[in-house]
Amino acid sequence: MTATSPSPSALHPAPATPAAARPDRRPSPRLRLPFHAWHLLLAPLSLLFALPLVWVVLSSVMSDAEINRFPPALWPSGIDLGGYRYVLGNAMFPRWFANSLIVSLVAVVSNLLLGSLGGYAFARMRFAGSRLLLALMLGTMVIPFQLTMIPTFLVMKRLGLIDTLGALIVPSLVTPFAVFLLRQFFLSLPRELEEAAWLDGCSRLRVLFRIVLPLSRPALSTVAVLTFLTTWNDLSWPLIAINHDTQYTLQLGLTTFQGQHHTKWSAVMAGNVVTVLPVLLAFLFAQKSFIQSITSSGLKG
Repeated sequence: MTATSPSPSALHPAPATPAAARPDRRPSPRLRLPFHAWHLLLAPLSLLFALPLVWVVLSSVMSDAEINRFPPALWPSGIDLGGYRYVLGNAMFPRWFANSLIVSLVAVVSNLLLGSLGGYAFARMRFAGSRLLLALMLGTMVIPFQLTMIPTFLVMKRLGLIDTLGALIVPSLVTPFAVFLLRQFFLSLPRELEEAAWLDGCSRLRVLFRIVLPLSRPALSTVAVLTFLTTWNDLSWPLIAINHDTQYTLQLGLTTFQGQHHTKWSAVMAGNVVTVLPVLLAFLFAQKSFIQSITSSGLKG
């Protein structure tokens, strides 16, 4: 057997082809959108969900005859502000607006304070029955309002709060959702910050108000927005607990524009626009914090 001698090409490899002499193999340019591709789906969906609000705004500047016409008009023939004049000229409307604002703001402040205390206790303190109490508290979130409506009414009647703003404020002072959301967010914070403060002689309350709460602004903003939205839009409980028109909330007062034989729909639509504006502005103001809180607290067990 004779050994095969290496070929000249193996001993002397061919020099590399200069870059200028290589064929151009650059990838074909891709179409780059100025926005994320998901926006192509989300934009039409957002417009679909915004249609009811757009319809309410357009109907608020129509006349009653134009609203009641069949087939209904999709676009107002002119700007008619009669509905807004009727709503804002109602002597009780400022009182209703103030009542809703008082009830909602008190509920927001109390939920932030009491929810922070309860959430921090469940997140950082270990005491007998803490897990059982947390489970019972979360269990109340699945109980429908229709089951607690009568007991709540009887309690408010015993306290002498029926037909007062207190009947609307006391049941909303703290909610299980606020406690649970803040607890989940507190669990995501590092313990080292609190331990350093304890070594410096800080009490638990001082650690909570000086260290934990300043770091929990996204969660606090979320609790504030959701509490304000829920309390501001509540109709069923004020309809049960309030009898006199001077104690009406805005949602309850708008029902007086709908009569048994005649309804001034332009005023109803204008009142709904005025009612939605505070909630919409509050959500837009806290939108970034709201999303940050959900992504931070929703993943921690």
